[in-house]
Amino acid sequence: MPELDKTPSGERLHISIFGRRNSGKSSLINALTNQQVAIVSEVAGTTTDPVAKAMEILPLGPVVITDTAGIDDLDSNLGKLRVQSTLRVLEKTDLAVLVVDAEQGKDSWEDEIADLTSERQIPLIVVVNKTDLRSDVSGIREWAAKRKLSFIPVSATERTGIEELKREMMRVAPSTFAEPTIIGDLISAGDIVVLVVPIDSAAPKGRLILPQVMTLRDVLDHDAYAVVVKESELAESLRSLARKPRIVVTDSQAFERVNADTPPDVWMTGFSILMARYKGDLAELVAGAAAIGNLKPGDKVLIAEGCTHHRQKDDIGSVKIPRWLGRTIGGELQFGYSSGKEFPPDLATYKLVVHCGGCMLNRREMLYRQQVAREAGVPMTNYGVLIAYVHGIMDRALEPFPDAKRVWEERANS
Repeated sequence: MPELDKTPSGERLHISIFGRRNSGKSSLINALTNQQVAIVSEVAGTTTDPVAKAMEILPLGPVVITDTAGIDDLDSNLGKLRVQSTLRVLEKTDLAVLVVDAEQGKDSWEDEIADLTSERQIPLIVVVNKTDLRSDVSGIREWAAKRKLSFIPVSATERTGIEELKREMMRVAPSTFAEPTIIGDLISAGDIVVLVVPIDSAAPKGRLILPQVMTLRDVLDHDAYAVVVKESELAESLRSLARKPRIVVTDSQAFERVNADTPPDVWMTGFSILMARYKGDLAELVAGAAAIGNLKPGDKVLIAEGCTHHRQKDDIGSVKIPRWLGRTIGGELQFGYSSGKEFPPDLATYKLVVHCGGCMLNRREMLYRQQVAREAGVPMTNYGVLIAYVHGIMDRALEPFPDAKRVWEERANS
């Protein structure tokens, strides 16, 4: 099992650095991290694609910092593609930093980034770099003030203003990174939480999969007791406990057996459903599952995953879910697959999106994906919610989440 103090990428504050070519973005990153993380060159356009790196920035803590290509790199078709890649970084940005060259001043490029971050409600800090070469930055300061943006003058090469920038990031970051807890709000100190963890053949030997580790850590962080068992050991474990647990959490692929072995007066849900709430909008994903009842043979369903992985013989996304859905609707469906950063361009042709738990994504990115599906008019659900649906235990799996259960009851009765 991985160390519990290792912070996954999806759990880190995502800071993205934007600006024109040669504004000093890479130099600023090196000054912030106090190491040579990004390549610095006097040649414009050295950073050609977004480069993300997980690190610790004190006193911020664990972050992912992304260095992007210049937003003004439109001299060629390749440059235009680089700018598109840069702007897509906004989809997973918790905190944006706009670097303005003190000598160049502000132009329409900076207005575009300010507008895009405002539309997405992403906090933006305006950093005027190279103040060692030009100290009068009053014009840029006034522009930032009119837009009610944070403003920090720095010199990355001389490391002046860097500590002030870190303090401003600390001030802005808490309001942007207030993700809900995974399970902590459902339990109290001293509660017993039983985690049912079938050995996943897709996980490296000796390791639990990430949602299981994350949930275990959250249980311990909230001073509750964690009992970890395989599905074959659940019934005996429950009988051996001196008092009943507050909740049983299982891998969704073991829903049927765990549902049967868990007493009706004990909450029972899945890791993937916890992740659906933690990473995205659970109620909307539950509403999306109701669309399963409208599927017809031949309809297109997109199986979407937030990362790439080695598919196993009985892979959940490419084998089990297609099998369960086909059995549920009484016919064969057409399946498309996407892994990694983006949905396919023909998203609107699908009748349903089924997404993984999203443990490798941050909350903003998952919410953005839900928004994209919503705008395309395609219902979206996730693995755990779908599995609860096809096994007929949605009501029970949603018992700990009254708002989501209310949505389900309304859709089921409509």
